[in-house]
Amino acid sequence: MDMQLPLKGSKTPRLGYFLSPATGFWQNAENVSSNFDLHLQSGQLHGKAEVYLDDRLVPHVYAQQENDVYFVQGYLHAKFRLWQMEFQTHAAAGRLSEVLGAGKNDAILNHDKMFRRLGMVYAAENSLKAMEADTLTKNACDAYTAGVNAYVSALKEADYPLEYKILNYKPEPWSNLKTALFLKYMSYELAGFEQDFENTNARSLLSKEVFEKIYPYGQDSLDPVISGEVPIALPANNVQRPAGADSAYLHFAEPTRAIDSIMKPNKNNGSNNWAVHGSKTKSGRPILCNDPHLSLNLPSLWYEMQLSAPGYNAYGVSFPGAPAIIIGFNDSCAFGVTNAERDVRDYYETTFKDSTMQEYRYNGAWQKTTFRDEIIRIKDAASDTEHIAMTVMGPVMYDKHFPDILQSGKAYACRWKAHDASNELRSFILLDKAKGYNDYIDATATFQCPGQNMAFASKSGEIAIRQQGQFPAKWRRQGDFVMPGEDSSYAWQGNIPEQANAVMLNPGRGFISSANQYPYDTTYPYYLGGVYQPYRGLIINRKLASMNNITVEDMQHMQTDNYNVFAAMAKPVLLHYMNESALSAKELRYWNQLKQWNTRNDADETGPTIFTSFWDSLKLFVYRDELHLQKHSLPVTEPEASTLLEGLLKDSAYVFADDITTPEKETVTDMVVKAFKSVAPVLQAAEEKNELVWGRFKKSRITHLLRLPALSRTGLFSGGGTNVINAFTETHGPSWRMVVELTDETNAWGVYPGGQSGNPGSAYYDNFINEWLDGKYYKLQNVKKEAIEKQEALKGVMVFEKA
Repeated sequence: MDMQLPLKGSKTPRLGYFLSPATGFWQNAENVSSNFDLHLQSGQLHGKAEVYLDDRLVPHVYAQQENDVYFVQGYLHAKFRLWQMEFQTHAAAGRLSEVLGAGKNDAILNHDKMFRRLGMVYAAENSLKAMEADTLTKNACDAYTAGVNAYVSALKEADYPLEYKILNYKPEPWSNLKTALFLKYMSYELAGFEQDFENTNARSLLSKEVFEKIYPYGQDSLDPVISGEVPIALPANNVQRPAGADSAYLHFAEPTRAIDSIMKPNKNNGSNNWAVHGSKTKSGRPILCNDPHLSLNLPSLWYEMQLSAPGYNAYGVSFPGAPAIIIGFNDSCAFGVTNAERDVRDYYETTFKDSTMQEYRYNGAWQKTTFRDEIIRIKDAASDTEHIAMTVMGPVMYDKHFPDILQSGKAYACRWKAHDASNELRSFILLDKAKGYNDYIDATATFQCPGQNMAFASKSGEIAIRQQGQFPAKWRRQGDFVMPGEDSSYAWQGNIPEQANAVMLNPGRGFISSANQYPYDTTYPYYLGGVYQPYRGLIINRKLASMNNITVEDMQHMQTDNYNVFAAMAKPVLLHYMNESALSAKELRYWNQLKQWNTRNDADETGPTIFTSFWDSLKLFVYRDELHLQKHSLPVTEPEASTLLEGLLKDSAYVFADDITTPEKETVTDMVVKAFKSVAPVLQAAEEKNELVWGRFKKSRITHLLRLPALSRTGLFSGGGTNVINAFTETHGPSWRMVVELTDETNAWGVYPGGQSGNPGSAYYDNFINEWLDGKYYKLQNVKKEAIEKQEALKGVMVFEKA
């Protein structure tokens, strides 16, 4: 999750308090011999629950009653991750200024304003109503909240997590709203990315024909999630483009609106998941694999645990801040998710009657505006209030009150699927209990936002995948640009029918997979707005199709594989067009290293550094003239890597190779030579600093949420990268690797880059990172209580009983 923020001078702790032997940071020291035994009684419990902490500090929870599982889960999350939980929900609610402080126009204050105006609190309130209207999720949330607060209420100042002492503030009680806020933050991370303003800017610079070539719909290299062997019998999309849209919306000669860049989630928030049928495995049983790609922080996003109660025994990773296991397995099946990448966030230009914004124009009449006043409290300063106009299209995110973002003086309302009431938590609770395929379908059927590719495998032999979510039904290009908001013509006309979220069950090819590529090919009758990366999906499918007698070890090696299939496709093109005689001796030395590269992004290779720098430069040289990048600083959508590669593969006289700002007619060779020459000084500088090898050049690190170097792991020497199955880049990558073989006794393995404790003074803070870097896994023990209680290496036993 992207919540890394700099500390400012105003956040310095009270030094005497911080250094105090009685209450200061010394109290947070903890080593491998620390004892975590506990006996707790609570009137919130219904029976007895026991927790056994294994040698990795993973809790195995055994409760006599289901909701007590969530009470204990909340208590454990708070005990080991309290500051992280609260900081994440403060970020989601736009409350960071409260604890970090902020000056006028400060980045932290602008973060809070943006999240308030996006409607994060409003969205969480809507979803909380749905969560609490459902008995299953209300009971789980109530128990979870009670567990968190049982820990918080008994917490002594000396035992506050370190970050509270650094920032000099205190924890507050948990609530079900905070759980809803955390889940909305995940919706933001996974369904909050959009390029509407950047597309609008690019549209105004290009003809319609050129726009379609630079930003095409679909890819030649596409291998979709739902393969062609699954027919999708659907009625035609009845959502009609409004009359006059070509002039009002798709008129490409219209002068651009001047819009600055805005904060948004990482474009590459995605994942890999796949499952292979028993017909392709050595054991004859399915194997399911999942590695979600998210920002890598300390404390880790995930917390590993086993939850067991009568009729319920799930193991995997959970979110500190919410009940249930999110990715994992139980005694019958396994489940994993990847991001759907759909565009479910659109903007509408809103016309107000006057500066008071009391009325806005909609469907030929002036409509009354409602307002939300959200107070932003600022540490050691006066509060700020966001007076947010609410329209039929959603909250007005940008207007005259948010001048640092927009230069145009216009007002823009945001319509986001995450604003709608929904209850995603129900799906995870039901998946944790699923016995077979029908339970999987029932559990995922009501999942709305963020849309996910939900993979499934069972001990009875089924494998399946469906892209599930509630997606607006759009006409082609609807929502790619800022839309007129004065009438309902451009409003979402409804949702794609549930049956259109196709399921692939036990396909003949023997496997299912997803890696954030298009879910279907472009003959699918509904517009698949969004940004899709084809290459991880392409190489995963290619590898799985060629494999038989597959073992768990094969899948572990595949999850950590550094082969760059995109580079393997692009390298012959670059070799073909390069004029080596135009290179200097120094440039030729780097070129020869690229020629000899094995197209693997291994840590000790120089090829990935040279290729990545070269390709990025080539893309800039090819498209910068069409996008007028020399003339203005307006943000425009960056063309996808697949667009340039497929353009060069199809046409040796690729039209965009010519620089239209010069009288000469440049060729692809000219652009290739210029691009390579431009990066040679960068490569030389990296070499002089001993950073030309990929593992040093990409500067990978796992950073504390407050960007405190002393609490981070920096300088990680590792392979991986974009378009690689092992998608570890600078601060982003596989946040949890899991391989589950569904044999009679489940054979499961996993690892994440962090540790179970959120305490930087604990030996369990980052102790998994080295194993994760080395591509190693831990055995996941989803075992009966009788087996775990006999283990000699237990770190503690906790007993929870009804008072």
